[in-house]
Amino acid sequence: MASFAKLNSENIVEQVLSVNNNELLDNGIESEQKGINFLKNIFGQDTNWKQTSYNTKSGKHYLSDNSGLSNTPEKAFRKNHAGIGYTYDAQRDAFIGPKPFNSFIFDETTCTWKPPISKPSTILPEGQKYIWNEEIVNWEVFPSIAKPLDTLPENQYYYWNSVSWEIGTKV
Repeated sequence: MASFAKLNSENIVEQVLSVNNNELLDNGIESEQKGINFLKNIFGQDTNWKQTSYNTKSGKHYLSDNSGLSNTPEKAFRKNHAGIGYTYDAQRDAFIGPKPFNSFIFDETTCTWKPPISKPSTILPEGQKYIWNEEIVNWEVFPSIAKPLDTLPENQYYYWNSVSWEIGTKV
């Protein structure tokens, strides 16, 4: 199966559909244009379609069972698999997801958004995870490792200082 993204007039993905590979074959070779023609015949000639790769993420091609990188990096296609709300950037020939937080920075290599502070590498106990807190522009543990979140005064929070967790005070 091949995936295709339907784009609106602003190149925003509205829909992602699968097309049987047989519809794409042209003398035994897969053709994006054949897939586009197939979809236009169903949805209208005025629709705009781009092929996307289900196995491509951050500019890398992964095995179909998600067990790791494939040995065919040339199959990485349009940087990321398209999703509803993604933007197709024609200059980069890439699908770019929505910016998750105002502080996140665009990574040109992967065409993804990265936090301004790397996620801590400290392994957390089971049931806890790192979450991004845009209000303090930093990572927090949820639920907190030091104390339950409800035991801190409302004007305090935990933040990662790149080495350890500290308690901060909201201003």
